[in-house]
Amino acid sequence: MVSSSSAAGDVREAGPRLRLDPLLLLATVGLIAASVYVVRTATVDDLPGDPNYYMNRQLAYGCVGLVLMYLISRFDYSRLREWRHGLYAVAIAGILLVYALGVSTRGSRRAIELGFFNFQASELGKVLLVVSLSAFTVERMRHLNEPETTCRIVLLAVIPAMLVIAQPDLGSGLVYLAIVLAVLFVAGTKWTHFAALAGLGAIAITLVLVVAPTLGVEVLKPYQKDRLTAFLSPTDDPRKEGYQINQSLTAIGSGGKTGRGDEATQTRLDFLPEHHTDFIFSVVGEEFGFVGAALVLALFALVIWRALKILTMSKNFYGAIVAGGITAMLMFQVFVNVGMTIGIMPITGIPLPLMSYGGSSVLTTLMAIGLLQSIHAQARETAAAKGLRTT
Repeated sequence: MVSSSSAAGDVREAGPRLRLDPLLLLATVGLIAASVYVVRTATVDDLPGDPNYYMNRQLAYGCVGLVLMYLISRFDYSRLREWRHGLYAVAIAGILLVYALGVSTRGSRRAIELGFFNFQASELGKVLLVVSLSAFTVERMRHLNEPETTCRIVLLAVIPAMLVIAQPDLGSGLVYLAIVLAVLFVAGTKWTHFAALAGLGAIAITLVLVVAPTLGVEVLKPYQKDRLTAFLSPTDDPRKEGYQINQSLTAIGSGGKTGRGDEATQTRLDFLPEHHTDFIFSVVGEEFGFVGAALVLALFALVIWRALKILTMSKNFYGAIVAGGITAMLMFQVFVNVGMTIGIMPITGIPLPLMSYGGSSVLTTLMAIGLLQSIHAQARETAAAKGLRTT
């Protein structure tokens, strides 16, 4: 017969083995491996004399990110509630710092050059916004049905979103708005509040796209408006506004069932723009066909499924809201990025998580997955202490 003390010891010893969700880890590592391979095939001819330049850097980002993910998984995420004000301040400060120290690229000032990579504060801000906004929401749980609470939470997200959009980085700003909607939804906000937000959103879009230009005020850059509308009729001006979408559709369509491999001319001859960043999924479609694209989407589906599962098994409400915010962040980016490559969504510059080349995006996404692993670990250990089973 096993004593209660020895049983408790078994639970403590089993703790480290239970910390990581194996399926979430498998999907994460699979996406990183796919990214490294696809980035290599897409950029092998980009830098003469150094065909592995982008691949080596992407591999380094992935390895560092996995270490960060594991370290965060060992941390009790609940403590982040106590740091909500500081984390939110860091997010705002980081975005503002870009205006002072950021490097200008193609008319945008989005990143700070650190030598070994360009740091995008807006990417880190996504995770910081999730954890701080979730904490603010939990603090106001007793007043959640009050319009004032919804307005406060939305305003906390709109401030950094507007700062990011002004860089200009429309894609990241939209991700911030998707996060706040997910946080409110998981928290149980009344549907009437969402209806009111939808109405305000429609008014804001009308003001930005119709009223402001009529009055001579350009809220969005001309190229941003062209990107947002080009997907509706990409053939109207195929050499300008519709060029990126048309090249992407050509690349994916030519991939067929199993891809063109080394004969992927859209990628290899640089017809496909931003082939290692925004349009990495188009490279997958052309070089590896339907099979390769389906595999990548299956890995993303596995990540989303496990994230939703972790949401339901969280040991406390804060963990559930954080998991919901991270899930929405990942789902929105995957849907918009893949959607823009196949012509059903506007081009907004949103990267494909873990697949697109870039240190800030890869590291931030792996930090977010580390938080999911922390929520999973805490839930498993709490259930084990109570003698319950989780899957």
